[in-house]
Amino acid sequence: MGIYQGRSRRKKTGGKYIRSRGKRKYEMGREPIFTKIGEEKKKIIRVMGGNRKIKLKSALYANISTPEGIKKVKILNVEENKANKQFTRRNILTKGAIIQTEIGKARVTSRPGQHGVVNGVLLKE
Repeated sequence: MGIYQGRSRRKKTGGKYIRSRGKRKYEMGREPIFTKIGEEKKKIIRVMGGNRKIKLKSALYANISTPEGIKKVKILNVEENKANKQFTRRNILTKGAIIQTEIGKARVTSRPGQHGVVNGVLLKE
C-alpha cells in the first residue's frame, strides 16, 4: 500500500472531477526516508521502467568538494536544516542541510533519500 499522488478529486471551485479511470501504480508515492547520521544503511527500490532507486537510511561519511578536490569525511552532526527545524534536532540529512564535518561546515547538495549518497560543498568560514 502506498500514497496516491494523482490529480485531486476536486476542482478549484469545489466541484468534483468525474473519474474516467482508476488509479495507476505509476501514480503511487512512498513514505519519505529520513536519512540519519550513523552506520551506512541503504534500501533499494524498484521504480518505473524497472530502474532502481537507492534510498539512504543512514550515513556516516559525506563526499565534500573542497578547493583541493573531493574528500570523504566523517559527518559529526547537523548544524542547520531549512527544510524543517525539527530535522536539525533529530540530525536528519536533506538537500540544503548544513552539516558539521571533520574539516568544517558543509552544505549538502545531493538528495540522500533519493540518490543514496551524501555529497556536499565546503563552506567558507
